[in-house]
Amino acid sequence: MALRRTRPGAQKRDEPGQTARARYGRNGEQPYAARSAQAVDPRPRPGRTGGPDPAEPEDLTASAARTDFAVELRGVRRQYGRGNTAVHALRGIDLALPRAGFTAVMGPSGSGKSTFLQCAAGLDRPTAGSVRLGGTEITGMKENRLTELRRTRLGFVFQAFNLLPSLTVEQNVLLPLRLAGQRTGGARSRRAAADMLDAVGLGDKGARRPGELSGGQQQRVAVARALITRPDVVFADEPTGALDTTTAAEILALLRNAVDDLGATVVMVTHDPTAAAWADRVLFLADGAIADSLPRADAVRIAARLTSLTTPTAHAGAAA
Repeated sequence: MALRRTRPGAQKRDEPGQTARARYGRNGEQPYAARSAQAVDPRPRPGRTGGPDPAEPEDLTASAARTDFAVELRGVRRQYGRGNTAVHALRGIDLALPRAGFTAVMGPSGSGKSTFLQCAAGLDRPTAGSVRLGGTEITGMKENRLTELRRTRLGFVFQAFNLLPSLTVEQNVLLPLRLAGQRTGGARSRRAAADMLDAVGLGDKGARRPGELSGGQQQRVAVARALITRPDVVFADEPTGALDTTTAAEILALLRNAVDDLGATVVMVTHDPTAAAWADRVLFLADGAIADSLPRADAVRIAARLTSLTTPTAHAGAAA
C-alpha cells in the first residue's frame, strides 16, 4: 500500500494511515487516548507483595497526565571510565520534548547520539542528572520497575528489525503486550493487532512469518509492534539504515503519520539528513552536548548544518 507524506507542500499519495485517520481523527492526544481506551489497556497497575517504594510512584502512569512533555533530561551527564582515560559521552544535556512531536537527533560520529538515546530510554543510567518519561522520574528507578515501564510505555524501532522468526507477524506485534503480562489470545487483542497492521499496510500478513516478508515489510511490523502499547515515546535508532531509499521513505512516512494521526511521540537517531527532514525538529549533538537545533527543515539545510559540526572535529583530529 502506498503512503502519503502529510507535510504541507508535499506530494500527496494514499497511505495506510488513512484508515487510522478515519477512525481516530487528526492531531492531538485525545484520539490516541480514545483508541487506547477502546482496545486492550496496555498499562495494568503493577502488582506488589509489599508496600510501595517511597522513592518511586506506585502507579507508573499516575504522573503521565500532569506534564506536556514526553521526555525530559535535566543536567544529564554520562561518563565511562575514570581519570585521564575517562570518556565524557554526555556533558550536561538539558532538554524537554513535547508530546505528539517528531524529533530527529544527529551529530558527528562520537558525538553522543547513541548514549543520548540509551539514557533517554532508560537503557543506560546517567552518571549525573535526571531523566523523566511521560512525567515519571526514572533516574533512580529499580531495574524491575524500569523494565516494566519500558515494556508498557516505550516503543522501540531499531535498524535490525529484531522480530522473532518463530512467531507470526501478529504474534510479534502483540509481544510487548504479552511481556507486560496481558493475555493476547483473545479477540480484543487480536483486533488491536489487526488494526495496527492495517495502519502500516500489512493487514493481510498477520499469519505470515517474518522470513516470508521483505526487509521493508519487516520494519513495518517493527513499527506496528512499537505502537501497540500506545507508548509515551517511540525511540527509533537508525530505523532506515538497512533499507533502500524508497522503502526508507515509506517507513519514515509511517513514523510521521504515527505522530500526526495517532498523537505518538517519536525520537529518532539518524545520520541521514533526508530522514531527519521528516521530523518537526532536528537536534545536533557535538562532543556530548547540544550544539544546535533546527525547526522543520529540508535535507539540504540539515546536511549543511551537520557538515559545519563535522568539519571542525575532522580538523582537530588531523591536527592531533
